[in-house]
Amino acid sequence: MLYSTHHFLYFFWDRENENWPWLRDKPLPLSALNRQLWKSSVPSLNYYLLLALSTIISTLGLLADSAATIIGAMIIAPLIGPIMAIAYAMVLNNRRLLKRASVTLVTGVIMTVIVAMAIASMIGLKAIRPEILSRANPSLIDLGVAMAAGAAGAYAKSRRSIADALPGVAIAVALVPPLSVIGIGLSLQNLPVTIGASLLFMTNLTGIIFSGGVVLLCQRYGNLARAKGGLLLAITVLSILGIPLALSLNNLLVQENVNRELERAIASEDLTFPDAEIRVMSVRPRRHAILVELDIVTPEIASISQEQLAEFKAFLEAELDQPIDLRVQLIPVRVFTLPASP
Repeated sequence: MLYSTHHFLYFFWDRENENWPWLRDKPLPLSALNRQLWKSSVPSLNYYLLLALSTIISTLGLLADSAATIIGAMIIAPLIGPIMAIAYAMVLNNRRLLKRASVTLVTGVIMTVIVAMAIASMIGLKAIRPEILSRANPSLIDLGVAMAAGAAGAYAKSRRSIADALPGVAIAVALVPPLSVIGIGLSLQNLPVTIGASLLFMTNLTGIIFSGGVVLLCQRYGNLARAKGGLLLAITVLSILGIPLALSLNNLLVQENVNRELERAIASEDLTFPDAEIRVMSVRPRRHAILVELDIVTPEIASISQEQLAEFKAFLEAELDQPIDLRVQLIPVRVFTLPASP
């Protein structure tokens, strides 16, 4: 019985392999991958031209708040080449390739920031759009995306049959948009935006290099003895970056929880104010309490008492099991009703 099953599986595998060649797909030989990554680490005119065009598209897309335009910029960005070369050089302890790819990457990063800064200064828009703001508040979620993208990039680089997946990897990696946001932040002299986007870029870069190196190592490119130093450095950097990323994720979770309870409170007839509109302006976790800022638009300010606001605050504290600093701004409105003419 066991022999028959084994014979059937062997026959099925041998027959179906002709239709499913990816099942027999093997990694590129070391020499072929070495040539490919050396070539992608060259600081060539094509590299800088594509990167400049990608930066222009990305910066304009960020200023216009257009997600589709930003995705287009990600597709043509060539930064994934030298970054994969760095991951490869790390696992093989190839200092010459590491130096060459690092120079290509650093010069490309500097050029990207300068181009983005110049475009933002020429256009002169001062508003911080949602697409810009979303890249100034990275969290551990972004690190997870970067590590998955780095693993996919390394795997795609080592397989001829799935090279078409690299544009998708470039989109997932999203290296140029945070660099463009750094340039925009410098142009606007907005330090929080600049620092947040820098943290996102460093998170993406380190996560890609680390996971890419691990995938290459698992495919027997290099060995652990050679890769040990580079992997330890990457783990150290990721551990340092993980502190602000974890705090940011915690803040996001707290904000979501508070917003959900605010919606419940607003929907409750017992805890809302008659003929008033409650607007949640901001939710900011602090060291000892959560600051909640509300605008209440009402035609009758006198109808809202301190006791009602205290009851509202007590409800939030009971539901969240955390102290709340409630800041409320009452906005008076006048309502005119003009009936239709007969």
